[in-house]
Formats: sequence, C-alpha cells, structure tokens
Amino acid sequence: MPEHRMRRITASTREALHHTQATRALEKSAAAGLPPGTLMARAGLSVAQLARALCPHAASIWVACGPGNNGGDGLVAATHLHQWAQQNGGHLKVVVTLLADRQQLPADAAAALQQAKVAGVVFSDTQPEHFDLLIDALLGIGPRRPAEGALARDLLALQHCPRPVLCVDVPSDLDADTGAVTHGDSSSVTRQGLGPRHTLSLLTLKPGLFTAFGRDLAGEVWLDDLACPAEPQATAWLAGEHAPTAEKSAHAHAGHKGRYGDVLAVGGQDIAIDGAGMTGAAILAARASLHAGAGRVFVALLEAGVAASALRWDPVCPELMFRQIDALLASNLMQSACVACGCGGGSGVAEVLPRVLSSAARLVLDADALNAIANDPGLQTLLQHRSSRNKATVLTPHPLEAARLLGVSTAEVMRDRLSAAQQLAERFGAVCVLKGSGTVIAAPGCLPLINPTGNAALATAGTGDVLAGMIAAAWAAPDFTPSTAHDRVASAVHHHGALADRWAQQRATGEDRPNLTASQLLAGG
Repeated sequence: MPEHRMRRITASTREALHHTQATRALEKSAAAGLPPGTLMARAGLSVAQLARALCPHAASIWVACGPGNNGGDGLVAATHLHQWAQQNGGHLKVVVTLLADRQQLPADAAAALQQAKVAGVVFSDTQPEHFDLLIDALLGIGPRRPAEGALARDLLALQHCPRPVLCVDVPSDLDADTGAVTHGDSSSVTRQGLGPRHTLSLLTLKPGLFTAFGRDLAGEVWLDDLACPAEPQATAWLAGEHAPTAEKSAHAHAGHKGRYGDVLAVGGQDIAIDGAGMTGAAILAARASLHAGAGRVFVALLEAGVAASALRWDPVCPELMFRQIDALLASNLMQSACVACGCGGGSGVAEVLPRVLSSAARLVLDADALNAIANDPGLQTLLQHRSSRNKATVLTPHPLEAARLLGVSTAEVMRDRLSAAQQLAERFGAVCVLKGSGTVIAAPGCLPLINPTGNAALATAGTGDVLAGMIAAAWAAPDFTPSTAHDRVASAVHHHGALADRWAQQRATGEDRPNLTASQLLAGG
C-alpha cells in the first residue's frame, strides 16, 4: 500500500482547495485504477491512526456512522481500533452506531460492515453513555438529508459534544463548499463548553472547512490525500504566509521614506456634523498604515467647518500629517499615493466620494464609503469605471455591507461567502475582502483566497479600520503593480489575523494579556 501523506494544515502554507464536485471527480478517477474498497481502506486506517494519536488513553470511543461511504470509512476505522484494543488487552471499548438501511449500503461500505462484524465490533442502537472521543462519520460530503429521528439525535449530540470530536472528511453539519450550517440554526454555533474539534479531510481540502462556520465546526484540520495527489485544478486557495510587503530591513540602507509610499486616510467624521463622532476610526487606519510600513501618512478628517473643532495633530502618533480635505483631494498625492477612504466616514463621506473615486490611483474603500456607494447608483457607476481607467480598488465589506452592495440579505451572503465576494469583485472590477471568520479575498478573473488567520479577539470596534490601513500600506509601495495586487491584499489580511493569533497564544500560555483592542493590534498585538 502506498504511504499515506497525512499532515496537519497550518496557517503558514498556501493550500489548494477543491469543491465537492472536483473531489468526487478525483475520487471516481482514483477508484477506477484501484481494487474495490482501496480508498475506503486507506481512509479508515488513517482515521483510526489519527484517533489513536489524538486520544491515546481513551477508554471508550463512539463511532457514529451514516448510510454512505463516509459511514464506511468510520466502520473501517472502528474495526482497526477494536483490533488494536484486542491486541493490547482490550482496555479500549469501541461502540458503533449505524444509521442506515443495511441492505442499501454502497458496496464498499457493505464490505466494511461485514468485516467489522467478523472482527467483533460492538454495535448499538443508542449512543454510549460515556465516551472519550466521538468519531463523526455520519454524512461527510454525501447528499444532505432531513435531520429527523436518530440522525437528528446524533447530530445534536455532535453539535454539543463536550468531549473531543474527530470528523471524517467534513463535519456532518457543515456544507463542504461554503462553510454554511446544513442542519439546525447557525446562531446556535458556539465553542463554549465544547471539546476540541479535529477534521481529517480526505483526498482534498474543502473550502467550507476554512470560512463561515467551518473553522468553529472543523477545528484543527488534517489532510490525507490517500496516496492520490489532487490534480492542480483548484477551485479556491487557502492563503499562506507572505513576507510583509513593506518590510524595510531587506532594502538598501540608502533608502528614504519616499521609497515606501504614501497613504492618505480620508474619513473620521466630526461629532458636530450629525452628532456621531468617529474621528478615531480614521486615526486608527492612519496609525496602522504607518506601523505597517508606509513612508508617510496624511490624514484628512471630515470636519464640521468649525475651526475650534479641528484636530490638527495626533499626540499618540505625531508622525501623522494632517491636511484639510479639499487641499488634499486637489493635490498630486491622489495620483501617487494609496487612499484609504470611509473609516468613520459617517454621512459626510458621500460628499467627497465622487472626487475620491474619480482621482485616486489606488483606493481602499471601507465602512461608510461602502454604505454610501450601496445607496447611490451614481457612485456605483463611478466605482465600476475605475477599472477601465486603470485605477486599482479594494473593497473591505463585512457581510452586512456586502449584502447592501449586492442588494441581498446578510443571510444570503453568509450562505456562500466565496460566491458573494467573487460577485462583488467582478461587478466593481475590484479586489474584495469579505471580512469574517475565514476572510475571503476575491479579484476579477482570479480564484478566491481564504485567509486562515485571526480569531474572535478581532470582534471589537476598530479592528476593521486597522485592516484598511494595513492594506493601504501594502498598496502604497512604489513597486506596486496590478499583477501583485491580489497577493498584497492577502498578505495584509494574513498579517492582521496573525497578530491576533499571536496575542491569543500568549494569553493561552498564561501571559497576563488584557482584551485585545484595535490600538494594541496595530502596534503589533
């Protein structure tokens, strides 16, 4: 038997992702050249090996099997675990529940069932009262079916299991292509009180494992290609780690600030405009650009026209240079710098957007700029015309902002985040950064990227403004080219999440760390 290539997936390596249709085609092609049952035998052995590695001292393992080949993989795994236990004194009890018409099982799964019976595997109609590990082999990427009766019972147990769970291929309550929840209410997805989650993806990695609810339900992801390496026609990519695009240590000592590009932060509505002061958002974006490597950062605030209210400098970051917005928008910097527009823009940003959209050579649109565009067909037309004028644009919506731009509900966006991001990219000729768990980075004519870094610590005010500033710094460098635009954005998104991951790791190891704020994030976590 060829050596299996099981490995843990990390955030550092770029990985090909394949939708269900591509995975099924690969499975069919591989099985045609192998003896019957070979792929199931390899998969089941791999599941058993990982289960033993994850819980080496388990006294009881529940293997929940469904009616298809995913259930067959679970049966093979149960057989191996039972046989190993018998060889070592029988201290491990393996209990299998099989939710299937045994006369209707696929041929390979039927053979696996017979082998399990011959080996003496214990079968039960109900889940064991106590177990140390649950192996989820219920549905995999098989056809979705209504969750009722025993299936609903086992899915509920899976969703709320306080013990470690190992999912075979994909969690049974997850759409492998989109990361949407396929059974029950997605609002009930929580990690509180649950045991560790692991998923052994077979043959290929699936996009849904890494975006929307995938990271919560799949947990730590492993891949075994079953000695059938996937063909290179990926349907998406898991973005790997990139070197910081504005890393200065690798450049000549004779460099100067002009070599690292200019960022213009436009936003930060004054409280006097309509009672909603959001100056801090623009300041956060500007500071983030400076920390991310931009040579110079200018700030143009949306003020109320009252001289006494004008902010003229940032005492925390005096390196920022403040300009009146009309003077900045009329300057040559609009053609050479990258503009980050919309952070804390409020209602006032709509007035400056026509000039920004028309003149900025490189533009990051965030927050209220996106909302203003969603509400104004004229602004949408200006945005669409930018790509034909060789002007580069990044959109950084969260799901609600994306829904407004697409004219759909937030729920529709969350049902297929990759599709939503790609639609926005194609419609507006821009790179789209659809934020959230497993941020999607899409660009016209490119396969979407899914970012593997970040955690719930980022769910606090201002972290999106920091991301906009980091992306602007990545696009501000004089060596920016359209061919590198997609990867530069992905690098900034990856680094943004990695800072939060580093903070979480330090907190997990006992270091006294307060809750993460946007200001701490932009300074390095």
